[in-house]
Amino acid sequence: MLSLVIIDDEPKARSTIRDILGLGSEKLNILGEAGDVRSAHELILQEKPDLVLLDINLPDGTGFDLLKKFDNIDFRIIFITAHEEYAVRAFRFSAMDYILKPVAASDLLQAVEKAGETILNEKTEQKFKAFLANLEKINKIVLRTAESIHIINLENIVRCGSDVNYTTFYLANGEKLLVSKTLKEYDEMLVPSGFFRTHQSHLVNLDHILRYDKAEGGHLIMDDGSWVPVSSRKKEQLFRIFEELG
Repeated sequence: MLSLVIIDDEPKARSTIRDILGLGSEKLNILGEAGDVRSAHELILQEKPDLVLLDINLPDGTGFDLLKKFDNIDFRIIFITAHEEYAVRAFRFSAMDYILKPVAASDLLQAVEKAGETILNEKTEQKFKAFLANLEKINKIVLRTAESIHIINLENIVRCGSDVNYTTFYLANGEKLLVSKTLKEYDEMLVPSGFFRTHQSHLVNLDHILRYDKAEGGHLIMDDGSWVPVSSRKKEQLFRIFEELG
């Protein structure tokens, strides 16, 4: 059974969440509720829940302020937030679970079910630190492989390659990481942070490009020695980026 606490400053919101969670009551044990940072800190220390449902905006601080009070984050977290684009993007890069307000029953139940299946030692504390760094500026990404969870600086990613429903990350140190997400998902995340989709199967870090060669239809030479093809429909856009960089 998964034990949890609800942290939200609005009594009505807490009641709604409790009612939704009642649909999965056989597998859940709601230990308590709190509406501010101080009482939430006391509640978590006392009850030691498996999972914390955490609103970001609280009257005496934020959910982030609450988490900073713990020397060791030994519980899972699902953030509850209004649609603040900068925070949502940081959540995605940091692989932190979140749901948007107003809370939809299906989203909440799915997130809680996922949390119940997650192995507790999934570097929650490190992921939270990466998230805090990404709030200032997106510079880290959390990548989950079959063996490990990796927290990678974006500057250390040379390129990404598509392998059907998987994506391979090629790092500056020569390491390769295979992740079970599509390149399209990472395209949406990484392009605003200095990456470019050269081809259906390739995404590159602009900072790691050495040169563009026209031979064989056109391709990029990356600083790790790899060659990356550029599709004909992407060339004009790529050349515009080169002009802006120059």
